[in-house]
Amino acid sequence: MQIATWNINSLSVRLPQVLAWLEANPVDAIGLQELKLVDEKFPHDAFEAAGYHAVCFGQKTYNGVAILSRTPLRDVVRNIPGHGDEQARVIAATLDTPEGPLRLVNCYFVNGQAPGTEKFSYKLLWLEALRDWLRTELAAHPRLVLVGDFNVAPEDRDSFDPVGLKDTIHHTVEERQHFQDLLGLGLTDAFRLFDQPEKSYSWWDYRMLGFQKNRGLRIDHILVSTALRPSVTACRIDRAPRKNPQPSDHAPVVVSLG
Repeated sequence: MQIATWNINSLSVRLPQVLAWLEANPVDAIGLQELKLVDEKFPHDAFEAAGYHAVCFGQKTYNGVAILSRTPLRDVVRNIPGHGDEQARVIAATLDTPEGPLRLVNCYFVNGQAPGTEKFSYKLLWLEALRDWLRTELAAHPRLVLVGDFNVAPEDRDSFDPVGLKDTIHHTVEERQHFQDLLGLGLTDAFRLFDQPEKSYSWWDYRMLGFQKNRGLRIDHILVSTALRPSVTACRIDRAPRKNPQPSDHAPVVVSLG
């Protein structure tokens, strides 16, 4: 089984790229972030024609998340229960697999802008709420995968310039601690279960030849629960879509479960 995550930075702009990638990489499920469209405009028909069930949680212009799956999705939750938030950032659903139910949680984490700002405070509160909710989700769903654009580079090796960017957004002690808190729930960073090439990133700025110079960050992650960790056989970042004309600034990340 393969599960992917991809911040596509506008589904209306990049639907053809998503469909082409799915045709070439027929994953069993994928979490998409930054749809940037309302639910009424979500292209259900296109994904159904490609063989996917879909659930979405969108909003106009910003944010928005969706899950696509080869098998039907049930028990869908949108946003963090009990945490008042007007932004469409979280969608979760259960997939029934031959090995048993699998809970897939897809999140577009708060960016946070810069330390000391109101948006950064919002990010920390959101991260705390997410952690607390995931604790209950894991108790109810031992087979759980958390995917998304985390907007956190968890270690220095996940940044092209850890010294110059020290304590800036995505690199702060507070953000990295929250990432560790998620691992403390019993989740594992699937990408780090394997030897990976140095300077492996999933996001590159459009400006200043960021991709061409590999000035990137690894901020898109797949975390697997303790029950699933033994079944993880591979995890990779697919840089190919970043070379497309008018690409998303993020690349897909794919985990394989045996």
